[in-house]
Amino acid sequence: MSFLLSYFALQTDIQVPHVPLKASLDEAEPMIRVILIALALLLLTLVLLPFQLVGILFNSRLQRIVPHLYHRAVCAIIGIRIREIGQRSSDQPLLILSNHVSWLDIIVITAVAPVVFVAKHEVASWPLFGWLAKLQRTIFIERERRQKTGEVAREMGNRLSDGDTVVLFAEGTSSDGNRVLPFRSALVGSVHHALGDETHHSSIAVQPLSLAYVGIGGVPTGRALRDKLAWYGDVDLMPHMLGVLLSGAVDVTVSWGPSMAYDMSADRKQIARAAEKSVRQMTAAALRTPPRKPPAEAPESATAVPGMA
Repeated sequence: MSFLLSYFALQTDIQVPHVPLKASLDEAEPMIRVILIALALLLLTLVLLPFQLVGILFNSRLQRIVPHLYHRAVCAIIGIRIREIGQRSSDQPLLILSNHVSWLDIIVITAVAPVVFVAKHEVASWPLFGWLAKLQRTIFIERERRQKTGEVAREMGNRLSDGDTVVLFAEGTSSDGNRVLPFRSALVGSVHHALGDETHHSSIAVQPLSLAYVGIGGVPTGRALRDKLAWYGDVDLMPHMLGVLLSGAVDVTVSWGPSMAYDMSADRKQIARAAEKSVRQMTAAALRTPPRKPPAEAPESATAVPGMA
């Protein structure tokens, strides 16, 4: 074909533009990456879906193990490199109070611990993501309907007493990743009393958890770059997700604070304030620390949860 074009150009004095092959491949590489990620995630979902359905149907440990394995694999496929500081408490029942920055939070937290989440009820109706949230047995809440808080608290209490670790994004919304918003105490107190009323437990362990996104595409995140990872306000989900996938590896620091056991006499606002203070301190410390460079012999791995650069 190139021979014919050159011959035609010589005969007609028309200049045929030359487009370097390397330049074309470089332009196509980001989209090729996204397509490969999408195919890998589809294959992963199809392979593990039957096991999760069986786990839910028979109420077995599979329903907790499969999402944990699934999100560890998602981290490797997308390129999320996790540095973990501290460890999840072994106390039960365990309620985790975390800050909220991005849709990435779900992937990161489930990759380091088998948990269930409390999410706003709109998520249940989202295409694909709502279905995945239901498969992970997410607890949905209508925050604008305060009378529904008691129902959600009872559901959280049931899950905790059944052995699930529940994660509550205590800010009630997502932030820009540079700060921690005030923690809301309503659900903290409700689930605390629900446990005392409906189970044999007289106390609940509450553990603060901090998420700090410290690198993207191999570059430490300052305030501006961190905004590319934070999903908040009126930012559309799909364009934001595409932008993150095109940016390369994501470095995140997951910090576990000390867990505290509270009995029924504890004040819910005190619980929320203590957790907020701990998360704020851990987040600030993580944001001041640049991401660790992967070792030379394994450039795709930054921690126990590998990522793909």
